[in-house]
Amino acid sequence: MMYRLSEKHEKDLRPCCDGYADALLEMMKENDKVIHIDCDLMGCIDVGKVKAVFPDRVLNAGIAEANAIGVAAGMAATGMIPFVHSFGVFASRRAFDQAYLSAGYSRWPVHVIGSDPGVTAAFNGATHMPFEDAGLYLDIPNATVIDPCDYNEAFSLSRKLLNEKYVTYMRLIRRDHIQVYEDGSEFEIGKGILLKEGTDVTIIASGILVYNALVAAEKLEAMGISASLIDMHTWKPLDEDLLLKDVAKTGAVVTAENHQVSCGLGSAVANVLIRKLPVPQEFIGNQGRFGQCGPQADLEREYHMTADDIAAAALRAIDRKG
Repeated sequence: MMYRLSEKHEKDLRPCCDGYADALLEMMKENDKVIHIDCDLMGCIDVGKVKAVFPDRVLNAGIAEANAIGVAAGMAATGMIPFVHSFGVFASRRAFDQAYLSAGYSRWPVHVIGSDPGVTAAFNGATHMPFEDAGLYLDIPNATVIDPCDYNEAFSLSRKLLNEKYVTYMRLIRRDHIQVYEDGSEFEIGKGILLKEGTDVTIIASGILVYNALVAAEKLEAMGISASLIDMHTWKPLDEDLLLKDVAKTGAVVTAENHQVSCGLGSAVANVLIRKLPVPQEFIGNQGRFGQCGPQADLEREYHMTADDIAAAALRAIDRKG
């Protein structure tokens, strides 16, 4: 696992979803069993360029997400390696029974891609804004759940999915995002990234909130607060060793996610800490609200996911240490 932080942290001109599409193209060139099934949304994640090269291995199941998962499970049973994509709301809520039974219970490696997670759905609106998608997949035994933060993380982790033996779910940002890592960075499923070491509080973030957490750590440093920062791109299996080692030093935690805090990264972290190392924990994310329509930046403020919100939560967690 080798990675380098981007020096400038600017908006990446490449859509984050191209990290998956580019990885898919490479995987198809290397392995003739890889296949992609889409739910009439190829244009949304730029898979059309893959279909142009492999027209027989990129299939459109139409607006029939449950059927797409069933087809993928059947293909997996024959030895194929299927990837399935739809918007996160449909890849989770609408197709969950098939994902749980046809893929999970049957122990087939079906790799589900859910795009537009949380506030990144923006103008797609409230009904298309998944805040609970990953939470559903966390409940499938043996499942792997991933929330990458930029193009490079999506590219590397997409390729690593090829080796997973059970159902997986990856949240995929489509539109503008901040480049966190330099090109060529490599990541491992189930291994978090310690981006910054600190002594006062541990911030654990994923997805679009990794960048916000980086900014928050800088704000805290200017106030004399030493914050560790972990990019926990894999929610399941969670990197418990890294989590416990860092929290043992800091004694306080903030989790930051573009998801419902009741069933996502924060709850996964809390489930470990309450059993092995109870410490004060603050939760950044959706606090039990439905989605809304609007610019992503406005929605991050509305749901209190900004760098200022993360920094304020860190101060609360530190104060609770007594």
